[in-house]
Amino acid sequence: MPRYHAPATIAEVVQLLGEHGADARLLVGGTDLLVGVRHGTVNPAVVIDLKTPADLPAPIVIEESRVRIGPTLTMAALTAEPLIRQVYPGLVEAADLVGSVAIRNRASLIGNVCNASPAADTVPALLLYDPTVTVQGPNGERTVALRDFYLGPRLTRCGPDELVVRLDLPRPQTVSGSAFQRLTRRRGVDLASVSVAAAVDPDGIVRLGMGAVGPTPLLSEAPGLRLVDGTVTDSHLEQLVGPATPISDVRAEGDYRAATLRALARRAILTAAHRRTRREAS
Repeated sequence: MPRYHAPATIAEVVQLLGEHGADARLLVGGTDLLVGVRHGTVNPAVVIDLKTPADLPAPIVIEESRVRIGPTLTMAALTAEPLIRQVYPGLVEAADLVGSVAIRNRASLIGNVCNASPAADTVPALLLYDPTVTVQGPNGERTVALRDFYLGPRLTRCGPDELVVRLDLPRPQTVSGSAFQRLTRRRGVDLASVSVAAAVDPDGIVRLGMGAVGPTPLLSEAPGLRLVDGTVTDSHLEQLVGPATPISDVRAEGDYRAATLRALARRAILTAAHRRTRREAS
């Protein structure tokens, strides 16, 4: 049975992480932690409750130029926020597909980010907006761009004595549209075999976030290419999905993933472009 700690401050969390290192696990929603314990893939000696520090950042703070997200913001609370629904529809679609209703009421956005699964639903949608994460450790705080945060499957730039205390999500300075698409082996609760998020700005420039098609979530953009009359050309699509390196595993064959990625990317781009046009007209 792991020892449970309820620290009063973030400094205490950092101290506990420094003392116990890889033997410690942080607890917010616990949706991934409990699954790991049940399957025997995680066996922590210490569990540190991240809901108890008094100086933990608020779950969500909306500012003029950004949205600041703390460790305890759940998927359900994220998708219920009116501004998030209006400005980041692709992110809302992704968060709405995480697990079941019960899981979304517990699972935190930052937990999904830090889990570092290549198939994490919310990360491709987040990458579209160039967010940063604030990491706190024994040497203070440092900021890391989310696109640089991942080193490999389940590996991040967050050290064993550090934790992510905030995610800063910039607010788009122009009217843009976004959308999210994914494929799973079955309907309902499942991990993505392929996932794609797309954003289209007023100039028709497309950004693409991709999941489950490489060792880490990917961001792709082609600033020199623009949508013309809402059309996605094959050459445009090939350039955007170029960074993907889909593999064959229990969820899908690599060739199937590659073909599915193109189809989902086209669908997401067209949906994002339609949403941008609709927002401009409203």
